[in-house]
Amino acid sequence: MVLITGGTGVMGSVLVKRLAASGKKCRVLTLPGDPYVFRLAGCDVEIRYGDISRPETVVGLCDGISTVYHLAAIIIAWDTSLFEKINVLGTKNVLAEAQKSGVEHLVYISSASIIYPKPTTYSLSKRRCEELVRNSGIEYTIIRPTLVYDKRAGAEEFDAFCAYLYRFPIIPFVGPGTALKRPVFVDDIISGLCALCDSTQARGKIYNFSGGEAISILEFARLCLRLMGKERTPVLCLPVWLCSAIARAMGLVIKRPPLRWQVIAGMIQDANLDPADACRDLGYNPAKVTEKLPECFPRYFMK
Repeated sequence: MVLITGGTGVMGSVLVKRLAASGKKCRVLTLPGDPYVFRLAGCDVEIRYGDISRPETVVGLCDGISTVYHLAAIIIAWDTSLFEKINVLGTKNVLAEAQKSGVEHLVYISSASIIYPKPTTYSLSKRRCEELVRNSGIEYTIIRPTLVYDKRAGAEEFDAFCAYLYRFPIIPFVGPGTALKRPVFVDDIISGLCALCDSTQARGKIYNFSGGEAISILEFARLCLRLMGKERTPVLCLPVWLCSAIARAMGLVIKRPPLRWQVIAGMIQDANLDPADACRDLGYNPAKVTEKLPECFPRYFMK
């Protein structure tokens, strides 16, 4: 049996359906009252309700489990203490249950942001989680996705980026837009994750699940704008120092500032991770963003 934490999310629900369709017995962990359980409708899986940040709610979670896919995490939060509570302590609790139950293999979904030379609270939490996984004594595989895009709503960073571009008649842009990214289509990640389930070769390794081509963040923005029918919208590139000053000022007077360091860090730092090892070991074959991105428009907020 396979356990998927965060199995009702956009990526998790697709993974669950793909694994179940391949004949795997799946157990899904999700929060009590989760409104997205409907994403698994018609799928023959066991659903377990619990909160990874509360160890008493996940006792016995891994009983009978051979492989764990640990996707549950928080990516965007106004309260930065949640990164420690959910990402770090939650991962500790999942690992503790996996150790008790003798889980054979744990696949941890990390983040490309762990390579940032100028980290964020989120990227630091992911670094800490990787360390916990490596030192757990469980055979592991660590996956570092880059910017994930999808046809469905729910890819948080992509949706937030597109909604921001759609909102303004003149788009304020953080920095020169030269940071290189490798946006990755969610179905390509899922294919790679499924390939890990029965792979012993992948154990003890870290793989970059990135897209098939590098593109600057400004080029990516212009591509999204064209697909939204806003290709003529001017983009105003603002100096990083000015954006940082605005973010600090907003933080002093606004409870939920729209501009904060996590946003700036993601806009100005490269996440151009090479997927060559995953391609070689897993048959990972990511599409180019210029090929797949058109399938993701129009977005829900354009209606």
